[in-house]
Amino acid sequence: MLRTITVGLDGSRESLAAAEWAAREAKLRGLPVRLVHVREPVPEPMAQAPLLGAETHQHWTERVPREAAAGLRLRHPGVEVTTGQVAGRPSDVLVEAARDAELLALGARGMSGIGGFLVGSVGLAVVAHAGRPVVFVRAGEQAADEHDMDPTGIPSAAAPFLPVILGLDTESPDETLIEFAFDTAVRRATSLRVVHGWHPPPYYAYGLSIDPQLRGSLARREAAALAEALHPWRQKYPDVQVIEESRNESPAVAVVTASKAASLVVVGRRVRRTPVGIHIGSVTHAVLHHATAPVAVVPHE
Repeated sequence: MLRTITVGLDGSRESLAAAEWAAREAKLRGLPVRLVHVREPVPEPMAQAPLLGAETHQHWTERVPREAAAGLRLRHPGVEVTTGQVAGRPSDVLVEAARDAELLALGARGMSGIGGFLVGSVGLAVVAHAGRPVVFVRAGEQAADEHDMDPTGIPSAAAPFLPVILGLDTESPDETLIEFAFDTAVRRATSLRVVHGWHPPPYYAYGLSIDPQLRGSLARREAAALAEALHPWRQKYPDVQVIEESRNESPAVAVVTASKAASLVVVGRRVRRTPVGIHIGSVTHAVLHHATAPVAVVPHE
């Protein structure tokens, strides 16, 4: 079955930005785009109101995906765009929609005045339970934001892509996560910057300050672990320029800092079998809220 780049669409600026991102990604992957609009039941008082009744609500919900699809077809010729409306709870509908998707794109509001996202409860619930990668796109995200500057110093979608950033834990370097990041870099014909943040073991943290020799030894050990984790992938993807960064700082801070010059940030989410609750990990949670580039969360065992 041909997978799609699926978008959760509600007509907001952030969801429309996600749809635009999805159309660009669909072109890179040679896949169609599917816009999914969730139709929630109309509350009884509203259904009885003469100007806000069920028919008016239905007309509006049909108009949103129809107009969004028409705009995408106009701006992205050659990309197949389909729409669908499904009734139910938004988080449940979108998790189900992700099953047949290559990835699911969702919008996230930009934080006022500073970089980063505001990921709502629906988005967090979806990313915690979706079985496919979920990409969050901030309102106002433009194609040029993901590219380097042109020779005149102006951001341009015609310039090469900025690097793909991968946040990697060397203690559990999952193959699904790493392959997604390498494949994404290949499709963008750009480099892959792998960021690994680490802290000294706890038994050092509560003692005296670490001497320079010991700190250097720990840094070399962590850098070697990162190199070892990436060695087979360098062989599998010899054309991808890989930049390794092992940093003695919070993993979340390291990835968020790197996101300032990225076309896409890739982080993982360990799959948990508990059906309730939101479990995405502290690093991924922080990156989702503070990264300044689109963020892909890849579920893995």
